[in-house]
Amino acid sequence: MAPILLVGSCVPFGGKSAVVLGLGRQLLRRGVKLLFGKPLAADLDAGVPPAAGDSPAALPLDADVSFVGATLGLPASQLLPSVDVLDRASAERRLLAGNLQPGGGFDALRQQLQADEDSVALLEAGGSLQEGLLYGLSLPQLAQGLQAPVLLVHPWRDSRSLDPLLAARDQLGELLLGVVLNAVEPDAVPALRERVAPALERLGLPVLGVMPRSPLLRSVTVAELARRLDARVLCCRDRLDLLVETLSIGAMNVNAAMEFFRRRRNMAVVTGADRTDIQLAALEASTQCLILTGAGEPLPQLLNRAEELDVPLLKVDHDTLTTVELIEHAFGNVGIHESVKATYALRLVEESCDFSPLFARMGLPG
Repeated sequence: MAPILLVGSCVPFGGKSAVVLGLGRQLLRRGVKLLFGKPLAADLDAGVPPAAGDSPAALPLDADVSFVGATLGLPASQLLPSVDVLDRASAERRLLAGNLQPGGGFDALRQQLQADEDSVALLEAGGSLQEGLLYGLSLPQLAQGLQAPVLLVHPWRDSRSLDPLLAARDQLGELLLGVVLNAVEPDAVPALRERVAPALERLGLPVLGVMPRSPLLRSVTVAELARRLDARVLCCRDRLDLLVETLSIGAMNVNAAMEFFRRRRNMAVVTGADRTDIQLAALEASTQCLILTGAGEPLPQLLNRAEELDVPLLKVDHDTLTTVELIEHAFGNVGIHESVKATYALRLVEESCDFSPLFARMGLPG
């Protein structure tokens, strides 16, 4: 069977995609033929054509697999279709059938890996340690079923972040080869490497990387905010790919707002539709989109100025508090589907992680 490496996380949006990109790039640099897939798809792409003898329908391919494949330059033949799809309909079918075993696609995946011994299979597990239990495809089940080593990516705030890693260690045993600590406050990185990492290794958790917190990787596109807010786009639809890194609320007087806005960058500004003074001030700052709440429509001069500056205006029906809550939940809870994020992730992993011990234990080229 092809050597397999599973990349998982204890919590959703823990940073797996960034590490997968970096790992994949390093494996390719070592001359390895790389296969990549997500056994449990969460966001389906168009799919891949079936091989001879398969059913006529396209096999499910997760959107993350398509993006990683395109970023790393992998041909379609090296992208592995998913075994099952994590959605409401399939989950209900499995629940009502009382079926907790992986479907036939898991056997097909194993056969494909057995037939391709010259490649390395990089597999991204579900969003948490438990996700996929209903499908028989949780991270521990995949590791045991494929006898595959595991790299965990875990956000680290302080030593209270350890408990999920200890739980994962107890479930994965010797299959857990290491961890990458992610989203660390930049000032805390040196102490974490010098003091905490050796302590974790003594607990059976070798630290292969410490990645600082990145506003860019936590950012969200204006298009995604518009979708989550069910917003009307009033102008600049061709600029919805702009990335929002911070959130500001325009509820103060205009002089205070201008000073506050000058200290922020790549922000979404939420303010009432009747606060034209705040809206115009925000347009002169590092604003990626302006989100208007409450009754009323923006004045024509605001629309004209926003179009001149290429700043999208969104109008929402929610109140300001609800709007802010929805936006805050979006930060850090989106995947890496933008080229600028992927480029930054590749560099961040290169600078922050050392996978040579992992590659050595897997018998891969140094």
